[in-house]
Amino acid sequence: MNWDDTAPHTAEDADPGAPDRLVGADADGEDTAVEAALRPKDLGEFVGQERVREQLDLVLRAARARGATADHVLLSGAPGLGKTTLSMIIAAEMGAPIRITSGPAIQHAGDLAAILSSLQEGEVLFLDEIHRMSRPAEEMLYMAMEDFRVDVIVGKGPGATAIPLELPPFTLVGATTRAGLLPPPLRDRFGFTAHMEFYAPAELERVIHRSAGLLDLDIEPEGAAEIAGRSRGTPRIANRLLRRVRDYAQVKADGLITREIASQALGVYEVDARGLDRLDRAVLTALLKLFGGGPVGLSTLAVAVGEERETVEEVAEPFLVREGLLARTPRGRVATPAAWAHLGLVPPQQQTGGSGQQGLFGA
Repeated sequence: MNWDDTAPHTAEDADPGAPDRLVGADADGEDTAVEAALRPKDLGEFVGQERVREQLDLVLRAARARGATADHVLLSGAPGLGKTTLSMIIAAEMGAPIRITSGPAIQHAGDLAAILSSLQEGEVLFLDEIHRMSRPAEEMLYMAMEDFRVDVIVGKGPGATAIPLELPPFTLVGATTRAGLLPPPLRDRFGFTAHMEFYAPAELERVIHRSAGLLDLDIEPEGAAEIAGRSRGTPRIANRLLRRVRDYAQVKADGLITREIASQALGVYEVDARGLDRLDRAVLTALLKLFGGGPVGLSTLAVAVGEERETVEEVAEPFLVREGLLARTPRGRVATPAAWAHLGLVPPQQQTGGSGQQGLFGA
C-alpha cells in the first residue's frame, strides 16, 4: 500500500470536503494511524509506479555503490499516491534516518537553518508541500542543496554579518501536489524528479490484497476488484474503502468480503461503481436535470447544489473532469455523453429526436 500520510496544513491546501468524504484523497486522523502499519518498507514491496520505482532504484543503488549520499529527489502528484512512502523507502534503502517537515511550517529562513544545521551526514530531509515554503527560506535552500552551506545572518541593518555554516551532505526529498508553482531555480537543483501517476484497477487490487493480508481479512478476488474499481486510482482511498467494507462484513455478514458484500457496503456509504459519491452525483444531477447538460456557470451550479463555489471547483470537478463526465469550457461547465449514460438519463437532443431548437420552438 502506498500513499502520503501528511495531512493538509492549512485551509489553502486542504480538500474542503475531505473530513466528510470517504473518497477524499487527503489523510484524516484515522488514515494516519492505520497507514503507519500498512506502509511498505522497501521498493520491492511498493506496488505500482513501475517506471518511478525502476528509475529510483538505479539512483539509490548507484549512490550506495559510490558510498555517497543520494541525489536530491522531487516527487510530484496528487495526494495519496505514495510520495511520503517513497521518501521513507529512500531513507531505508540508504540506511539513513529521516527528518520530516513541511513547507507551511517553514515561514522564516531561520526555521530552515535550524533544521539544516541539526542534520546528520547522509540524513534524508523530507519536505512536504515544498511549494508552500517562504521565499527567504527557499533562497537559503538553493545554497544548501548545491553547496551544503548556508549563510546565517547575525544582527540587523548596516552591522549585520553573514556567518557561513557548513552542512553535512544530506538528501532532500521534496513533495508537491502543484509542481507548476515551484520556481525553476529550485526545481533545477533536484537530481531526480518523478511524477506519481494514478493507479490502474489491477494495481489497486494488489494494494488491497496486501492490506487485507496485513489486517488479517478474508477477501475474495472479486471483492478486491469491486473495491479497486471505486477507489479513484488512489491507494489511500482504496485502503479507506477496504476498512469500511470490513466493518460492514463483520456486522452484516460472516467477515468474508465478496463482490456482493463490497457492493452493498459501498452502497451504504454512497460510493457508486465509478467512485462517485453524493457530492459528485449532486453536481452531475444538477447539471443534467436543471441545466440540460450546460453550459452553466460555476457559481450558478454551486448554488443549485447547495455548496460553496470552491467546494464544487476544488473537490468535485477534478475527478469528474478526469473521468470524462464533465468538461470546463469558456462558456461554462458542460456534461459529456458519458455523464448522461452514467446517470441513466437521455440527452435532450435524443429526447426530441432532433436538435435542441426543434424541441424548444417546435420548428
